[in-house]
Amino acid sequence: MRLEAITFDLDDTLWENRGVMQRTETGHYAWLDEALAEWMETRPEAAPEEHGGAPPAAPGRFVERFPLEAFVERRARLARVHPLRRGDFTWLRRRALAELLGEYGLAGHHADRWAERAMERFMALRHEVTPHDEVDDLLHELGRRYRLASITNGNVEVARLALGRHFPVAIAAGELLAPKPDPRPFLAALARLGTAPSRALHVGDSWEEDALPARRLGMQAAWIGPDDRRLPAGIHRLDHVRELPELIAWLETRR
Repeated sequence: MRLEAITFDLDDTLWENRGVMQRTETGHYAWLDEALAEWMETRPEAAPEEHGGAPPAAPGRFVERFPLEAFVERRARLARVHPLRRGDFTWLRRRALAELLGEYGLAGHHADRWAERAMERFMALRHEVTPHDEVDDLLHELGRRYRLASITNGNVEVARLALGRHFPVAIAAGELLAPKPDPRPFLAALARLGTAPSRALHVGDSWEEDALPARRLGMQAAWIGPDDRRLPAGIHRLDHVRELPELIAWLETRR
């Protein structure tokens, strides 16, 4: 077959993401607790006015009232209440932070400001990723022969990464309010690439969110998966993204 385009998932496909998210989650929340405490200590005379004429809803540090588990639960609750936003993780995080900060006692504009600052810290940490050693050269070589796109359910802005230069098309499915396995992110990428599904290959680590929806659209799928389950035609298992060139070479020998 003749391939024209390749689309890539990002997290846990081009880099290991578990450690990134652990550092990011704990890091930005600890930063918020520390920075908020310092701010309140330097402005004691303003605190009554800024908290609606009363001290915060609970004394002590922010994380004493709202530990990280409360933040996780609030995000989950918001996703249930706003199902169309369930994949827009940046919105869910910012909204949850603003609500918790308001319940802590901050006036609305201060709650929004501190939620935004915490999200800026979150996004800085979120982009401290380390692609697999082979990825940059791999994308460079593939980009010489194929049109490339990224399709992610996460909130990484690939243009902020060095490897973003390889992706002229970048689809953030959550911002479309259509997270994978919804077909719309795939269709949006294919439309911008000017490629039919039958001429495209999608590469990702999730069976449900990458391999199956890509195949349903008629794309070939390279699944970086953990087992040797029986695969339907058109889905090809890889142990690691470094094996992709071998798969592509084999696909292009088929007629």
